[in-house]
Amino acid sequence: MESRDQTQTEGVLGQPRFTSAFPPRDTAVGGYLEPIRAGGAVLWRDGGGAEPEIVLIRRPDRDDWTLPKGKLKNGEHLITGAVREVREETGLIPVLGRRLPPQRYLKDGWPKQVEWWAATPAEPGGAIDYVPNEEVDVVEWVPMKDALARLTYEHDVHVLDNFRAGPAETFPVIVLRHLSAGEKRAWRDNDLLRPLDEAGRADALALPRVLASYGRPRAVSSAAARCTESLLPYSVESDVPVRTERAFTVRGAGRGESPEFDVEAAREAFEGVLSEGRPTVVCTHGELVPHLMREALDRLGAPVSQQLGLRKGSFWVVHVAAGGVLAGVERHAIRG
Repeated sequence: MESRDQTQTEGVLGQPRFTSAFPPRDTAVGGYLEPIRAGGAVLWRDGGGAEPEIVLIRRPDRDDWTLPKGKLKNGEHLITGAVREVREETGLIPVLGRRLPPQRYLKDGWPKQVEWWAATPAEPGGAIDYVPNEEVDVVEWVPMKDALARLTYEHDVHVLDNFRAGPAETFPVIVLRHLSAGEKRAWRDNDLLRPLDEAGRADALALPRVLASYGRPRAVSSAAARCTESLLPYSVESDVPVRTERAFTVRGAGRGESPEFDVEAAREAFEGVLSEGRPTVVCTHGELVPHLMREALDRLGAPVSQQLGLRKGSFWVVHVAAGGVLAGVERHAIRG
């Protein structure tokens, strides 16, 4: 693992820069090694100065200073795994912000890939109440300048460089395609009433934990049953009411019927969601997802991908900074 002299600060106090996530020496010669997957966060808070304070941890068995992160468990969702690891290593519950470039390096000769997010503590102020143990004995808020100098590993410095290169404070707008609702050809009633199937209900129960990684976003949904049911467990567990929006609703998509929806109305409604500047999850239909994403990317002055659609049970997260600046876009499935 690449380490650095603790007094070496060349470049770290100048302009922040994006750094390569994948150095050339990260795999076997002429082959591929599946990387160890891990997740972590740059936990930050306003320190009252020009730059924020960052949480660092000290691991006594390695006598190093690093950022909170850890390996994912088998089958664990990337998002919830990162949140779990940060909470275990700091005692703080992180609320994820924009995603940062991953870092990849060798761990005992095997490539390790760490996915990173900016994050803030769920509790205002971020007071540390952590019981030292054999894995982490110190958790400390450190000014950015001191954190850059104290970190043991160069790849951690790269993470802070990437954090400093973009906006710290953002809000997420999550576009969720409704969960599995079975085969519409077999549904004989009004399609607006078609419910989730067994797989969809299982994903609906898993959704609250995933969405909680982004705090308590408000919930806006198509009026169709399969959309409101997708958000129902989240609404109950997080005490977040679901507001239905006609413009996000697709009607008449049953047997032998063509779906009816108003693209312009949907884009206008979504523009309103973006303008309000509040963390929000919008649950809608596959027909409308590309149009909502195009509205977001157009409005934020970002290039438009050729693949804006989603499979059922997947979602986009659009991270927006002050002034309507796009800070990041990521895509996930509920099942990881």
